[in-house]
Amino acid sequence: MDPKTIYHIILSYFFRGLLLVVPISIVIYVIYQLFMFFDALVPTNVPGLGLLILLTSITALGYLGSSFIAQPILVFTGKMLNRIPLVKTVYSAVNDLLSALVGNKKSFDKPVLVKMNRESDIEKLGFITSDDLSTLNIHSGKIAVYLPHSYNFSGNLYIVPAENITPVKANTAEFMKFIVSGGVTTVGQTNEEI
Repeated sequence: MDPKTIYHIILSYFFRGLLLVVPISIVIYVIYQLFMFFDALVPTNVPGLGLLILLTSITALGYLGSSFIAQPILVFTGKMLNRIPLVKTVYSAVNDLLSALVGNKKSFDKPVLVKMNRESDIEKLGFITSDDLSTLNIHSGKIAVYLPHSYNFSGNLYIVPAENITPVKANTAEFMKFIVSGGVTTVGQTNEEI
């Protein structure tokens, strides 16, 4: 193989690794720093009080973030972050994923069983993320399906024929836990929204 091709492959894997590591590392670092800050504010040595203050503060920020007061600030911050090339990619990917999981535009609400090819009986569990791919100039009959990995916070997006998909009646949160746990947890039979 050409050394230039090897270099590009290694570089692309490096950036994919960054996309996985950077957001998680930033969140862990920020939570740790906030915990240390709030723990230093407490004059007495009460075990767990710093953690309680941190959890309360994060919950209060979540409430403010969903209110009309903080919305313009979040929009402005999002626009600023979207102007920085690498940060734009990480920020928009994390933002879209979090919105899909717990936000108002939940995308992982259609659990399915996907037959991976016609010659095999191998099937995977996932979620339909889009059943209209016309904006990508992909002909009808194909559907976008996200297949999460077990014991990981990543997954793959596949474009599959609609006839390879079987809807699954299950609670979406339990369905996701079932996939992520490698099939260890149990799944309820209802399809209640999370």
